[in-house]
Amino acid sequence: MKDLVNSVELGVSQRKGERVTRPKVWLKNEFVRVGLAEYLCTYVMMVFGLGSVAQVVTGQGEFGQYISINLGFALGVTMGVHVGGKVSGAHMNAAVSITMCTFGRLAWKMLPVYIFAQLLGSFLAAGTIYAVYYEAIHDYCGGNLTVTGDRATAGIFATYPAPYLSLPAGFFDQVFGTAMLLMCLMALSDQKNKPAAAGSEPVAVGLLVLLIGISLGSNSGYAINPNRDIAPRVFTAIAGWGADVFRSGNGWWWVPLVAPPIGGILGAGMYRALVELHHPPVYEQGEGLLEELKELKEETDHKNNCENACV
Repeated sequence: MKDLVNSVELGVSQRKGERVTRPKVWLKNEFVRVGLAEYLCTYVMMVFGLGSVAQVVTGQGEFGQYISINLGFALGVTMGVHVGGKVSGAHMNAAVSITMCTFGRLAWKMLPVYIFAQLLGSFLAAGTIYAVYYEAIHDYCGGNLTVTGDRATAGIFATYPAPYLSLPAGFFDQVFGTAMLLMCLMALSDQKNKPAAAGSEPVAVGLLVLLIGISLGSNSGYAINPNRDIAPRVFTAIAGWGADVFRSGNGWWWVPLVAPPIGGILGAGMYRALVELHHPPVYEQGEGLLEELKELKEETDHKNNCENACV
């Protein structure tokens, strides 16, 4: 298999006099490496996120509240970024990937790889949580898997709108929530502004997801992520909840699939239009820094002269 390269092909390279030994088998194809990393980080994020929902629902409030779900998804995102951040960028969200392609930060040819990996990770995470909480779910609902009602359990896996929420309002809710997500992600990665400190990016992104959850989550569960919703929804349709997962909420299923990419592009575009495009050129920034250093030096020299005069 040409994607696998054996260490027999000179698995040792020389760099600055040091011997750098490669693993006996490693993946050379970029599509495969990125796809595997994106799959795994999405899987990790979804396992912790869906697991927190399952624990709150089946525990009937005894093992957590709504804030537990916010924290579960936020910390799941943080761990996901640690798992795949340096390889795939840990998008874990088709809206993020589509937005990055739109603004030239990701090649369009990579988009199918990202979306497939995200869908696979989300689907398998839903299956894993169903297996882990199988007995708890059936004990909670009495073996009757329903989408609505007092003992509904489909909401463990996919998002559904609050009873008062109309489709237009829900669509706007998802557009706005995802716009805020991408606007802030653009800011956190903007090296000419105030980006997240090196090494703190996973925590910063996790805190952003937590912030969205505790401020914009009650209307429809803040999916803000197409694959986070559609893959587990398909799983529940297969696992016993049936076609009601697509009929419920006046056919809600398409809203978290369509609205987030639109919101992501709008949010990122707004940040670029109002902030990023107006950064001064690098040489002007350098001149400004030079002026600040000169002023600091003059102040230091003046202070030293005063001290010497006093002596």
